[in-house]
Amino acid sequence: MNGGDGYHSYVKNSSYQRGILETSNAIIEEEIAKKLDISTSTFCIADFGCSTGSNSFPAMHTIIEAVKQKYESSDLKTPEFYVCFNDSVSNDFNTLFNSLPSDRSYEASTVPGDFHLRLLPPSSVHFAYSSWALQWLSEVPKAAEGLKSSIWSGGEGKEVYAAYLGQFERDMESFLKSRAVEMVKDGIVALLIPALPAYWDPQKEFTIGTLADLLRSSLLDMAKKGRLCKAKSETFNFPCYIPTSEELIPILQKNNSFSIERMEILKTRTLLTVDGHVAALRAVKQNILTHEFGDKIIDETFNLLKKKLQSSHAYANASNDRTIVVVVILKRNDV
Repeated sequence: MNGGDGYHSYVKNSSYQRGILETSNAIIEEEIAKKLDISTSTFCIADFGCSTGSNSFPAMHTIIEAVKQKYESSDLKTPEFYVCFNDSVSNDFNTLFNSLPSDRSYEASTVPGDFHLRLLPPSSVHFAYSSWALQWLSEVPKAAEGLKSSIWSGGEGKEVYAAYLGQFERDMESFLKSRAVEMVKDGIVALLIPALPAYWDPQKEFTIGTLADLLRSSLLDMAKKGRLCKAKSETFNFPCYIPTSEELIPILQKNNSFSIERMEILKTRTLLTVDGHVAALRAVKQNILTHEFGDKIIDETFNLLKKKLQSSHAYANASNDRTIVVVVILKRNDV
């Protein structure tokens, strides 16, 4: 399960999106200027979890322009650029290709498939990028299947939480192991990963994680009304995990193929209204829900979610959003 835009692209015109992308792009530009040490006639960039490209295209432009400047400052001939767009096989690549910028300075290709696995030839990628995609897991952890709770609930939720963290760790390790084979020595990886702060009050504040949990509770309400199967709704969980930055750091450090060159924690400040959150979450989750429960319950489920958000003190003020984004720059070691 991959996906690069979704919630992220729904708010692409908000002050959040401008601020996050401007800051993360500046970090990427700085690290390319300081750390890129590759001389080649062709330069390959891969975006893992590109979705339909609305957020990918500006990022690819930033990366390419920064690489051009690096080559020019080093008196090297500017290479030819190739961008490989990756997402799941169900992704709408037709929309992506129809939306490609006409003034782009690169050739484009796609590689559909699970980015937790090998997708590209060995030593073929010079710069890897992934934004708001690595929270998607390869599967719902088997230890959480059949349990009647979610990550954020009490009681049995602790067991579910541990199962999801373990799955996230395994998937991250697989992602980095795959990229280590595909990347050239000294290649750079830029990751934008949604995360949670170590401490926050779920009674007064919210995150992207609690939004998903409220959606799950809306499904349970639908089951109580007889609109869908109770047993299926009780054991349903999304294949998604939002880590804390404290959980993320040791996972990244375990992979000896990459060195952590830089890590920055950015606050999102989505400033979305209740209607905005409902629409954004629907953009991300609707296909999964339709696959599991059918399309007849979609409108009613999201109407229930809207009522839950409206009655919650935490969502009364958009500034109560405590979701963060961790920007990570890695460099391929010679190991």
